[in-house]
Amino acid sequence: MKTRAVRLYGKNDLRIEEFELPAIKDNEILARIVTNSVCMSDHKAAQQGADHKRVPDDVAKNPVMLGHEFCGEIVEVGSVWASSFAAGDRFSIQPALNYKGTLDAPGYSYQYIGGDATYIVIPNEVMEMDCLLKYEGDAYFLGSLAEPVSCIVGTYHAMYHTTGGSYVHQMGIKEGGNVAIIAGVGPMGLGAIDYGLHCDRKPGLIVVTDIDDDRLARAASLYSVEEAARQGIRLVYLNTKELDDPVATMKEISGGNGYDDIFVMAPVRALVEQADAILAKDGCLNFFAGPNRTDFSAMMNFYNVHYASTHIVGTSGGNTEDMRESLQMMEKGSIDPSAMITHIGGLDAVPETVIKLPSIPGGKKLMYTHYSLPLTAIADFAEVGKTDPFFAKLAEIVGRHGGLWNVEAEKYLLEHAPKHSV
Repeated sequence: MKTRAVRLYGKNDLRIEEFELPAIKDNEILARIVTNSVCMSDHKAAQQGADHKRVPDDVAKNPVMLGHEFCGEIVEVGSVWASSFAAGDRFSIQPALNYKGTLDAPGYSYQYIGGDATYIVIPNEVMEMDCLLKYEGDAYFLGSLAEPVSCIVGTYHAMYHTTGGSYVHQMGIKEGGNVAIIAGVGPMGLGAIDYGLHCDRKPGLIVVTDIDDDRLARAASLYSVEEAARQGIRLVYLNTKELDDPVATMKEISGGNGYDDIFVMAPVRALVEQADAILAKDGCLNFFAGPNRTDFSAMMNFYNVHYASTHIVGTSGGNTEDMRESLQMMEKGSIDPSAMITHIGGLDAVPETVIKLPSIPGGKKLMYTHYSLPLTAIADFAEVGKTDPFFAKLAEIVGRHGGLWNVEAEKYLLEHAPKHSV
């Protein structure tokens, strides 16, 4: 089986290549990729090359397939796994295999499995570690978002609080408590709002901060104060840019009690320190954002650590159960992370998108790997559509869905977008 894939050879050395996949072994699975969502981790892997902890030292000689947020369809199953999977099954993958203590992961470490490809060979360890997850939803793009959504699910589950007088920690956010999502209207922040509103352990208050009115307005249109109220939650959007004292204002909104659970969604020292300053007694601060700098640090009030039992946690990715929860909630329609997606493209747009990702505005960039499409912002569909009927139709479809990428738009793309030969 021939495949077309983006392969990493070294620092910012990404190449689109066609080559023959090896025949699958009895304990392997052949699969077709439909969608892959570009992640900042892809940019870091490309930027660091062999220096990245998950990228092999010999990547220059044995290039790896890039991409780990993918969804597709099984084509052929080796005999070992024939009782568990079948041709036609839709799937997503938990890339953090933790196989035999290694950091090896699809999208970073393997020659024949990664999301930026048309066809892949899924190795035995993926199934052995129970990381090949069936997906029964209608939209492939939601299957691609299961991995980033699982990071959010894991973040909520990783929060912890003390049990008075004992050393037992209660896991998860404080039910009925106060939540703050700092720098919370980027793609992952939007997902954190969505999950916070619709998970089974609801807070009483969610305050979402940012310094951009347009981004805050978009978030408020997607996850409205009224919808939150129907869920029994008070939701507040707050621009902290012009505030003389953001800490005082946020404390006032909380009723003077501070926040039981805080998610810091950007690696900015001032934001970490702001979050620390508004923690309630026994409050938990989750540093969600992964910094590029290995020496990133911030001041923390250790008086409060000692006397107010404040604490800190960091999460990097979700586990397999977090992914299962994400897939199940999306299949049921409990959460809809469509708002994360701001751009679509084809496989040919991947290398430049990955390398330039920090400078490209917007949220998630979703790639349809069998198609030849430039990276295009959903907000630009109508403009591009003035000279391209394909994008004109997409503009009409997303316009009927509140400007969001959706199942109807995906189906139209799969039927009408220009395809690659492989």
